[in-house]
Parts: sequence; C-alpha cells; structure tokens
Amino acid sequence: MNQKDVKVSFYLKKSEADASGNCPVMARLIVGKHSETAFSVKLRVPQSLWSSGRACGKSVAAREINSKLDEIRATALGIYAEMSAVREDVTAEEVKHQLLGMASGQETLLSYYRYFMRNFEKRVGVNRTEKTLYAYRNSYNHVAVFLQMQYKVTDLPFTALDRSFIEKYVLYLRTECNLSQSTIVNHSVRLKTVVGEAIADGIITANPFIGYELARPKPRQKYLTSEELHRIMVTPLHNRTLYHVRDLFLFSCFTGISYIDMCLLSNEHLSLAEDGVWWIKSARKKSGVDFEIPLMELPLRILEKYRDIAPEGKLLPMYSNCVLNYHLKHIAEICGIKRKLVFHAARHTYATEITLSHGVPLETVSKMLGHRQIKTTQIYAKVTDDKIDTDTRNLNEKIAERFSVVI
Repeated sequence: MNQKDVKVSFYLKKSEADASGNCPVMARLIVGKHSETAFSVKLRVPQSLWSSGRACGKSVAAREINSKLDEIRATALGIYAEMSAVREDVTAEEVKHQLLGMASGQETLLSYYRYFMRNFEKRVGVNRTEKTLYAYRNSYNHVAVFLQMQYKVTDLPFTALDRSFIEKYVLYLRTECNLSQSTIVNHSVRLKTVVGEAIADGIITANPFIGYELARPKPRQKYLTSEELHRIMVTPLHNRTLYHVRDLFLFSCFTGISYIDMCLLSNEHLSLAEDGVWWIKSARKKSGVDFEIPLMELPLRILEKYRDIAPEGKLLPMYSNCVLNYHLKHIAEICGIKRKLVFHAARHTYATEITLSHGVPLETVSKMLGHRQIKTTQIYAKVTDDKIDTDTRNLNEKIAERFSVVI
C-alpha cells in the first residue's frame, strides 16, 4: 500500500456549533478500503468561512487555518510512511494514535530508549556504572543508524517491532558493522532490556523477543589452570615492572577482587578478626554490593611488600588497566601461556581454581565475589575435570561406607 491509498480530509461538525456559529473542525483519515477513523483537530471555524473542506478567502485567519490543516495532513502522511516502511497492515487508528499522542501510540522506540538512558544516568554511581551507560549509548546509536539505513526513518512506533525487525537488525550488525558474535549479542541484549522496560511500563504488551534466541559464541576459557598459575608464580621475569604487574595479578587471583575495586582499596578496608585472620571488607564499585574476603598468605605478603610504595591510604600501587594488560601479554609469552591473558582473568581464576575447585560452596564464592545472584557467579566459576574427579572419588568413598553388596 502506498500513500495514494491514504486520504486525509476535513469537515465541520455542525451539530456542535456555538452561539457565534463556530464549529469544531474534524479530520477524517482513510487508509486503504476498510480502515477509517475521525478526530478533532482542536480548531473552530465559522460556517461562513468554510467551503469544500477548507477555510475560504485570503484573510489572515483563513490562511492560518489552512496552514494548520496542511500541517496535520502532512504529519499524518509522514507517520503512515514511517509505520508502513516496516510492516504492511497499518491501520488508520494507529496513525491517529501516533498523531494525537495517545497512550497506545505515543511512544516510539528511540524516544523511549532516550527516556530509558536518562533514568539509567541518574543511577550511575549508585548501582550502575558510567561504562554501562556508555555501552547503552553505543547500542542506541547502532539502532538509530539501522533505522535510517534499513527503513529511511528517524524513529518508529513500538508496534512496528517484530521478529523480522530483530532479525534484520542482527544481520545489519553482522554485515554492515562487521561486529563479532559476542558484540552482536551484547547489542541485542541491550535492545531486549529496553523493550522489556517498555513492557513493564505498559507501553507495549507484545514482546517481539519471545521465542527468539541469538546464537551465542562458544565461551573461551577465561581462568588459568592450576599449572598455568603455578608457572606465573615461579617463572623468573627479570624485570621489576613485570614482577610488580605479576604481584597485582596474583593478588586478584587469590582474592577475586576486580581491577577497579583493587584501585579503591584503602587501609580502612582491612580488618583483623578475633581469630587472627585478616579480612578485606568493601563494596563493589560496579554494583554497590558488599563483599568480604579472608586473606590467604600470598595476598598478605603482597600487601606487606608494597606497603611503603602504595599511595598514602591505599593498599596497593596500581597501574592503569591497559598497562596491566599490556605487560600481562608479555608475562604470558615468557611463561609459555598460549592464549590471551588479561587482568580480569584473575577474578575468573579465583572463582574456579582457588575456591570452587577446592570445595568452597558456590554460595560462598558468590558472596566473596560480591554478586547479587548465583547465576552471575556461575559465569565465573567453572567446574573443572579435576573438581569432577575429586568429587566423584569422595562420593564413591561415602557410598562404599554406607552400602555394600555381595556379588
């Protein structure tokens, strides 16, 4: 259906004329052969000034009225063009809702996305981070460019979102933007989150993401094996900076504390329990969730080593994250570790090799990592073959003690 099938005309509602003979102006919107609606344009015109659907004469009042009517017609046709660009079954009622800003049609995808980001920005520093806000802004820009390229529109109503839209958007990210599968998943998840918020706010009822699952890339191993960790601990590095970077990395490996939280550690976060165990007690910068970690011998030795070097009040002298990752790449080469090594791998190593593989319950690991949900911890803590072997042998011993059979 093209714009020739859409008609906008105007007439007077003479039954509601006031004492001066002024009548409300109504618009009639017709889409195709079977979709029609009418609505008031919020104007009153004297019957004597009206002829053939327009104000007659060349007076200033007549020109202003006709200009307003032309604007309404152009806006209605524009709304129809944007809606019909993504689907065919657009109704006159939907165009009217969008034109008048009614609740069922007033929200469009990008306008609501901006509203979502404004609210998100207010939570930055409370329970959200500037980095995540930046990620949402980046995803918003991708959606905006996609609308321009695919549909030649600047925005579109939520009612136009369907499975086809999502599939085309994913294809655009893959082919036009040449993004990796994991990055495509991240952009799609953010769009899904915004749509979910719109549903929660009552803007839309149908979820276009229902039943749609984007293939996720096979996750690469992010933690160090016990053998790889041992190599980093004992291999000579012959460089003071590399030893410093290694110590910071090992501190995270044996505490699970993230880079940004290590940067913020100060003397006030260190406390001695009655049983003589030193603890680090703080809150995640990312989420504000509290975490408490008993310190093992190695991280205690590292704290002692850098006590006089750390900035005043801080526990550790930290490099920037990019500098750490640069030197970790060199350390991996020296230690014969063939895969990419970044600082965040230390947190995964703590969850998997240091805690879970040595029998620490997942719930305890989650608490020490400062996670709100167990499912987040499950991303970090992987069950290794050694863990399965140990647990199976322990189970076998317990079963043998309780059950016996004569064969």
